[in-house]
Amino acid sequence: MIRTTLALPAALLLPTAAGAHPGHIAETSAGHDHWIAGAAIGIAIALFAWGVWREVKARRAEEAEEARETADNRGA
Repeated sequence: MIRTTLALPAALLLPTAAGAHPGHIAETSAGHDHWIAGAAIGIAIALFAWGVWREVKARRAEEAEEARETADNRGA
């Protein structure tokens, strides 16, 4: 735990290959080949949203099942 706490600030301060700035978004339509990165980011966002939607759907189904079981137990 202490190693993680000490290593995290150092890791955040080190330059990385993926350290792009928001200005690259504007360059996607400026004729650069950044459109591939833009498409990859869009796909990643879509996959994240889909995963969140599935999780919410599963939780709601689980809560509905628990509510049905509780109602059945009270009626029995």
